[in-house]
Amino acid sequence: MSIRTSAFATVTLLRSLTLPFSQCHHHFRCRNYVIRSLCIPTYSAKGRRQLPRIPAFASSSSVEALVYDRDSPAESEEPLCSPYSTGAEGFASADLKHLGAPALEVKELDELPEQWRRSKLAWLCKELPAQKPGTLIRLLNAQRKWMKQDDAAYLIVHCLRIRENETAFRVYKWMMQQHWYRFDYALATKLADYMGKERKFSKCREVFDDIINQGCVPSESTFHILIVAYLSAPIQGCIEESSTIYNRMIQLGGYQPRLSLHNSLFKALVSKPGDLSKHHLKQAEFIYHNLATTGLELHKDIYGGLIWLHSYQDTVDKERIMSLRKEMHQAGIEEEREVLVSILRASSKLGDVMEAERSWLKLKSFDGSMPSQAFVYKMEVYAKVGNPMKAFEIFREMEQLNSISAAAYQTIIGILCKFEEVTLAESVMEGFIKSNLKPLKPAYVDLMNMFFNLSLHDKLELTFSQCLEKCKPNRTIYSIYLNSLVKVGNLDRAEEIFSQMQTNGEIGVSARSCNIILSGYLLSGDYLKAEKIYDLMCQKKYDIDPPLMEKLDYVLSLSRKEIKKPVSLKLSKEQREILVGLLLGGLEIESDEGRKNHRIQFEFHEDCSTHSRLRRHIHEQYHEWLHPASKLSDSDTDIPYKFCTVSHSYFGFYADQFWPRGHPVIPNLIHRWLSPRVLAYWYMYGGCRISSGDFVLKLKGSREGVAKIVKSLREKSMSCKVKRKGRVYWIGLLGSNATWFWKLIEPFILDDLKDSLQADSLNMEKAANETYNINFDSQSDSDEEASS
Repeated sequence: MSIRTSAFATVTLLRSLTLPFSQCHHHFRCRNYVIRSLCIPTYSAKGRRQLPRIPAFASSSSVEALVYDRDSPAESEEPLCSPYSTGAEGFASADLKHLGAPALEVKELDELPEQWRRSKLAWLCKELPAQKPGTLIRLLNAQRKWMKQDDAAYLIVHCLRIRENETAFRVYKWMMQQHWYRFDYALATKLADYMGKERKFSKCREVFDDIINQGCVPSESTFHILIVAYLSAPIQGCIEESSTIYNRMIQLGGYQPRLSLHNSLFKALVSKPGDLSKHHLKQAEFIYHNLATTGLELHKDIYGGLIWLHSYQDTVDKERIMSLRKEMHQAGIEEEREVLVSILRASSKLGDVMEAERSWLKLKSFDGSMPSQAFVYKMEVYAKVGNPMKAFEIFREMEQLNSISAAAYQTIIGILCKFEEVTLAESVMEGFIKSNLKPLKPAYVDLMNMFFNLSLHDKLELTFSQCLEKCKPNRTIYSIYLNSLVKVGNLDRAEEIFSQMQTNGEIGVSARSCNIILSGYLLSGDYLKAEKIYDLMCQKKYDIDPPLMEKLDYVLSLSRKEIKKPVSLKLSKEQREILVGLLLGGLEIESDEGRKNHRIQFEFHEDCSTHSRLRRHIHEQYHEWLHPASKLSDSDTDIPYKFCTVSHSYFGFYADQFWPRGHPVIPNLIHRWLSPRVLAYWYMYGGCRISSGDFVLKLKGSREGVAKIVKSLREKSMSCKVKRKGRVYWIGLLGSNATWFWKLIEPFILDDLKDSLQADSLNMEKAANETYNINFDSQSDSDEEASS
C-alpha cells in the first residue's frame, strides 16, 4: 500500500499518534548530522548503566505448565487460607516507582533523514495495533526490505507508549528473527517491565529469559515486577516460579529486594492451608535469613508464619520453634492466638504434654471462644502418650461448649479405634452421623479397621452397609470389606464386591485388592479363577505378594508351559489412544538433555470436577508406568492432582510427535489417530461444554496442524469453527455437530462422568472464564486463513 503525503503532513500525523515520554532529551553526534534522542526514564535512572555480564546459558521456564491461557489467566477464586494470608502482592506493587531501570533512547521520526521512512513508520504505528497477530506478522514481513533495528525499536516504543503492549511484544519477537537484529538491553528491559506491570507474567518471563540468554543480568525493576506478576496470578505453580525468580534476584543479580517484596512473597508462601504450604518451609526460612542479614524489619507475621509452617512438618524441629519464640520475646512481640495454636499443633506431634498445657492456658486468657483446632490438638497429644480416656474427656468438654467440629469427631473416633475402645467408638460415631457433619469416610475407615483387627466381621459388614447409605465408599473401604469377606470364606460375596470395584471407575481395583481376592481363590482351591486374577494382574502390571507367587508357580505349572512375567512395560492400544487424547488436551512430556528418556507429567486442576474424577481413572490406567513416588501406598486414600511416569525411552515416539523441542506441536499424522476414544479423552481433559450445550476443545499448535484436525473432523461429518486467542486455538462444535460429537464419544466417556459432563456447572463456569471474548458466531479463523 503506497502513501503519498508531504513531510509536514507526516510529522503532523506522527504527532497526533504519539505522546512524548519525557521532556528530558540528550544530544549526540551521528555521522554528519546531529540526532536528538528521546530519553524515556520511566523510573529514576541516572544515565545508562554498565551492563552486568554473566556466562550465557539457556534458561528453561516451566511457565507453560502453569496456565490454561497465557493471554488471559482465569480470575482468582477465594481459597481456603491460612491465618497469615492477606493480599500478597499489594505491598510489593507500591515500590515499583522507586526501582531503577536503564534509560531507553530512541529517535523521533522528525529526526530521520528519509521522508519515505517517516511516512511508512507513521503508517505502521497507526495500523499494527488494530491487526490480528497473523495479519500483523504479514505486514511486518512486507517491510523487510527497508526496516532496520532502529525502525523496529521505534515501533515497539510507540506501542508501549500508547499501552498496546501485546503489539509491542509481537513486534519484538518478530524483530528477534531478523538477520540485522542486535540485542538491546534497555529495550528488552522496558518491554519486560511493561508486560509484567500488565500481569502478563509468561511474556514478561520470556523477555526476562532472553536477557539472561544474552549473558546479561536483568535489572532490579524486571526482577521485582516479574515476581509481583507471578504473585498476582491465581494460577497453580506461580508461587514456586516467583520463589525461583526471587532466589535468582539475590544470587544471580546481587540485588537486595525491597522489604515489601520480602513480605509479599512470604505471605504468598503461607497463604494456603498447611498441608499444601508445608513444602515452602525452606523458601520461607531463606526469606527470613535475608531479612535478618540485611537488617530489615522482621514483622510479627514472619515469626508466626515460620512457626506455623514448622508445626505442619512431618518431623517437627522443636529447637527451631523454641529459637523463633525466643527471638519474638526479645523483639517484644507477644504470642498471639494463631501462634499458640501452631505451638499446640507441634506439641501434639511431639507428644509434649507440658508444652501443650502451657499453650492451652495461654489460649484461655484470650477473649472469645477457644478455637476448635486447639481441642483437636490437645486430644492428639494425650493419645500420643497413650491416654485415650483423657482425650475422650476433652471431647466431652468440647461437646458441652457446643463447639464440636467434624475434625474433632474424626480425631476422637480414630483415637478410640486405635486403642480398641469399641463401645465408645460406636457411641461417638452415632453422634457424628446425627450431627450431619461431613465427611464421614475417614471415621468409617477407622471403625472398619478396628472391627477387622478384632475379627468382628458382622459389625464390619453392618458398618459397610451403613457407609453405603450415608456416603460414597472409596477404594480403601471396599478393600477392607473385601479382606473381611475373604477371611471368613465368603468368596461369592467377595467376588461380587470385587466386580463392583472393577466396573466403578471412581473406585477401581488396586494391587492390594487383587492380592486379597487372589489369596481367597488359592486358599479355597479355585485355581481357574485364581488364574483369571493372575492374568488381570499381569495386564495391569501389579506386583504379586511373594507368598502367593510361590503357590501360583505350582498352580500355573499344571496348566501352562510358560509363566507370564508381569514386569515388561508396553502400552496397550487403549493406553496409547488415551495418551494421544490427553496430549491434545494439554498433557506435557519432559525429556532429558539427550532426548533419550522421557516422562509424562499428569496434572489435573483441583477446581474442575471432571478432572477430579478423571485423575483416579488415569492413575489406574497408567499404574505400572508411574514413578514410585507417584504410586499410592496402602495407607493413601486419595489420588494426587499431580503425578508422573518413570523416565523411559518408550515415550520417545510421543515426545518426538507432540513435544519435539520442548513445546507442544500437532503431529503431521494426527488425522490418522483421531479415534472416538482419543476425542473423548481430549474432551474430558482439555475441553468443556458451554451453557448453550455446544462443545469447545482447547488446542495448542500450528495453524497447519489445526487445519488437519478440522479436516479430519469434517470427514467424520462434523463441521466446526476455530478461534484463536493468543497461542491457544479453540475448536467449537455447535448445534447439530455438538449432538453428533456427543454420540461419537459417549461410549468412551467414564460412566460416572456422563451425567456431569452433560450439565456440569463447574465446567461451564470454567468455560465461561476461558472462552471469554471468543465469538464462535463470527467467521471461523480457519475459514479466514483458507481464504487469505
